[in-house]
Amino acid sequence: MALHNRINRRELRERIARDGVKRTVLSFYKYVAVSDPATFRDELYALWQPLGVLGRTYLAQEGINAQIAVPEAHFDLFREQLYSIPFLEGVRLNVAIDGNGPSFYKLTIKVRPKIVADGLEDSSFDPSNSGERLDAAGFNRLADRSDTVIVDMRNFYESEVGHFPGALLPHAETFREELQTVGELLKGKENSAVVTYCTGGIRCEKASAWLKRQGFSRVYQLDGGIIEYTRQCRENGLPNKFQGVNFVFDDRLSERVSDHVLAQCHVCGCACDTHVNCAHRACNLLFIQCPECSAMLSGCCSEECRLYCSGESGNMVFERAEQKSKPRFHHPNNLESV
Repeated sequence: MALHNRINRRELRERIARDGVKRTVLSFYKYVAVSDPATFRDELYALWQPLGVLGRTYLAQEGINAQIAVPEAHFDLFREQLYSIPFLEGVRLNVAIDGNGPSFYKLTIKVRPKIVADGLEDSSFDPSNSGERLDAAGFNRLADRSDTVIVDMRNFYESEVGHFPGALLPHAETFREELQTVGELLKGKENSAVVTYCTGGIRCEKASAWLKRQGFSRVYQLDGGIIEYTRQCRENGLPNKFQGVNFVFDDRLSERVSDHVLAQCHVCGCACDTHVNCAHRACNLLFIQCPECSAMLSGCCSEECRLYCSGESGNMVFERAEQKSKPRFHHPNNLESV
């Protein structure tokens, strides 16, 4: 059995669009010692490929980080196989808030130095020594207190389109940058109640462990992140304090949580929270664009890119340096959202 995909992305998209298979989009992670990630990678691929599982999974000696789509017909078997792995027995599966629309087109399982790149070189740091876990009700109680500091541990383009009111929103493009930025923002608040949150729990768990190591005495994390919080609020009739959309790292790009629109179109400035990638493939800029501007620019981020795509730019040579003047960056190929 081939342990990697050999079909180009365009053909994969076309296949998924035609197959009509209903899939459950989910994510899961666990900080746990994995002695041989490379061998475990091959074992997972051999299990998941026959089931038609799609998506991205990262393995490292510190654990597993997965964001995948499982055919509904095979979901029970998938879960049974996953839970038969001793250190993943009972691991929480964060089912997507809004699983409508294609999400993934192939199965990719990679071995990396860490499942969440943090830039930390301290080998004694234990990400599983995290803050106290909060369910939705516990989070809401702390959020209602004036002395609670809520920290969004996602990248700025994620929090731009959705976040908890009053949360600290560090302007960082990567988790490693954010750890340092949060450290600066929280100086003098070592004795405050600090609550971290992210999309599915993986970043806020590591961040809470890091804050404890930095001397913060009252550290909490939103268990399961925004996805699990929203599920609990819906099932238990709790007020959902999250506003806007939840950014996701697949082709859906977002999940609607509330009707609030917190962001603006990066072209015209009107209220909008729809992320797209520039239609000019050499650009592929991730940015927010309203339907009117998309029609005007043929899905491109600028007139320059539109002219290039339409062939009206003559012999213009596209240079990456042009990105410096644009409002966003290329879609990150990682799983930091999990």
